[in-house]
Amino acid sequence: MRPPKPRISRPRLNWRWVRGKWEPYHRVTWSEGGKQRCREIKLDWRGDAQELDRLYWLAQAGQHQAQARPSRYTWRECIEAWRRDKVRGAGKVKATTRASYQRPMDAIMEKNGAKDMRKTTRQAVRGAVGKLSDTPRKASRYAQTVSLLWTYARRELDWPLGENPASGLAYYKPARAFEPWPEWMVEKLEEAPASVRIAAQLILGTGQRPSAAITMRRDQFSGEWMSVHDEKGDQWLEVYCPPRLRAFIQDQPVRGSHMLAKNLTEPLGYHAIEKAFRSWRSTLGERAAPYSLHGLRKLAIVELAEAGASDAEIQAVTGQSAEMVAYYRSRASRRRLSKAAQERRK
Repeated sequence: MRPPKPRISRPRLNWRWVRGKWEPYHRVTWSEGGKQRCREIKLDWRGDAQELDRLYWLAQAGQHQAQARPSRYTWRECIEAWRRDKVRGAGKVKATTRASYQRPMDAIMEKNGAKDMRKTTRQAVRGAVGKLSDTPRKASRYAQTVSLLWTYARRELDWPLGENPASGLAYYKPARAFEPWPEWMVEKLEEAPASVRIAAQLILGTGQRPSAAITMRRDQFSGEWMSVHDEKGDQWLEVYCPPRLRAFIQDQPVRGSHMLAKNLTEPLGYHAIEKAFRSWRSTLGERAAPYSLHGLRKLAIVELAEAGASDAEIQAVTGQSAEMVAYYRSRASRRRLSKAAQERRK
């Protein structure tokens, strides 16, 4: 037998017997196209008369959360549209570039997904970028992502957006050219964690970008040759594998299809290796602070130049531009000339 209905009566308040208990509903009626329509909102009062009173008056004023209209022009809507778009959105960029946008887009979705893009201010974007100032690359990528989405929403979705609030905020540039590692730091790799040691040898031995070297598969090495991916040119190249790198690879235990294996089929990510590298570098003191993983690629140029390789030969290995090769060749020339000069003093 049902218990008696609560003795709370107000205009537009209806009581319904739902799943063994009385539940209050706020009812609104209106005319549309000559027909009468209605809508009911359940008031989750939880048996508390005061809470029912609060929810009732919110509904009367049209301010109950169930009465809120779904926001348009939201960051979530824009990101989902960009990801679905195979022509002018995600499908327009390379897989590696698309992957680099994944993390900042997820962060935007989590914190601002339901927010109206039109209300985004330059001050807010600057503040978000500023919080990432300790990691300039992440800060730059975040600003680039905001700018990308804003431009996409204006041009492809025809959204009524104003000036791009992220314009000019993706300011990251290396403060100076990447420094080639000194000999003492290369020697210290013997004491580094395995992931850092393997990544360093791959970057130095292949001369490739850290992101490409870190994700190399074991089947990219075959005898005297290795298959490397030129990310900038988006092409695969056959390059001679130096004996030192061949010997190093043969000594590494097989833990998956990749040299730096996360599991049997996936590689460790660049960010995981970078984090491990920074942690190891901090143990070496202040003199190690100027050097990054990219510095190993530059060291590869210097070593090749000191060994007498031509600019074209260095480019064939590292894929670096002629200007970059010329810059680091000058570094190698100074080292070689200074050694020759100092040895004459003997």
